[in-house]
Amino acid sequence: MKYRATAFFAVLLLGAALLAGCGKKQEQPAETETPGQSSSVSASEQAEANETGSLTHEEESLKVQNDGQHSFLTGEKMDPGEVNRRPLAVMLNNIIEGTPQTGISQASIIYEAPVEGRITRLMGIFENYQDMDRIGYIRSSRDYFVYCALEFDAIYAHFGQATPYVGELLNSDRVDNISGAVAGIDHPAASTFLRTSKRKAPHNVYVDIKGLQKDIDKFGYSQTYHDTHKPKFAFAPDGQKPNNSSGQKALLLYPGGKEKDLPNGFSKVQAYFEYNEKDGKYYRFQYGGPHIDESTGEQLSYDNVIFQYCYGEVRDANDYLAFGCHGDNNMKVQVFTQGKMTEGTWSRYADTDPAYYVDKNGDPIQLSQGKTWICLIWDEYADDVVIE
Repeated sequence: MKYRATAFFAVLLLGAALLAGCGKKQEQPAETETPGQSSSVSASEQAEANETGSLTHEEESLKVQNDGQHSFLTGEKMDPGEVNRRPLAVMLNNIIEGTPQTGISQASIIYEAPVEGRITRLMGIFENYQDMDRIGYIRSSRDYFVYCALEFDAIYAHFGQATPYVGELLNSDRVDNISGAVAGIDHPAASTFLRTSKRKAPHNVYVDIKGLQKDIDKFGYSQTYHDTHKPKFAFAPDGQKPNNSSGQKALLLYPGGKEKDLPNGFSKVQAYFEYNEKDGKYYRFQYGGPHIDESTGEQLSYDNVIFQYCYGEVRDANDYLAFGCHGDNNMKVQVFTQGKMTEGTWSRYADTDPAYYVDKNGDPIQLSQGKTWICLIWDEYADDVVIE
């Protein structure tokens, strides 16, 4: 653990050093926080660290390919003219007052991770969002979610941020940012965010898709993938199931365990997934009942669930957290699909590259075609996880 902590914070400090050189002017805090202490890491030390493992990373990336006729996010057959359209990453409220969310079922991928207060926050990755009306309800950014969005070369939408830890990143050229008009944002989006009178602030902000498109055009953000984009997932071929027949049976998944109010984040929201053998999907539950999309009234279900274990740390007295989702390598991962579990490791060597999931033989872990839910699990609380 001591080695991993050193490596993790070296990556965090390097990111801060790089952003100081290429980011835009610094902002004032938008949320009350007490930043932690930091120290410098030399550019030569980080360059050497980045170079180490680069060949391994190239070898891994060559094993995950896309033929230009299937979605990068779901693996499903897709109009070739739409395959290279960049997705939209949206920060979603998951405190009970902010649920049920609206439009969440149309996200191809959901990320879930702990935040301060030891609840979870969500980030949806939306592919064909242009046909939607609205997405809600929107909350503030945390830097580890931004780094996950960068895996998909996504346009990133949020309302608010933990400024001392993510403000400079959001204002830099590294992120195509769509933000509400809050303190700490250099160029807010004027048309994207609206509020509904049906809920109380701050749990009533949603993305208006027509307004979003106006802001994307105004900022000049590309809506096609950049040349640096790489596919993250290895999907089973059309009409086939993943090659996980030897995997352990996994019908009930509790990322935070069965007890309530453990400090792992998932426990307080009572999150779990239940496999349905009839349709081959995992159904999502939280807060004592089915997790529902407000716009459809239907329960959320997923073809794949992934537990990605990360080194974590408390940053300050306000319980703001950090997770090594973009610097740790050979960390534990559990991939659940078709009612079975495949264990392996994940690695990520650059912010613009995805984290790759490989089995014990070093081969990409195959997913079922369809939607995926990814839980970033604090490895300190790995023993809380229950799989039945």
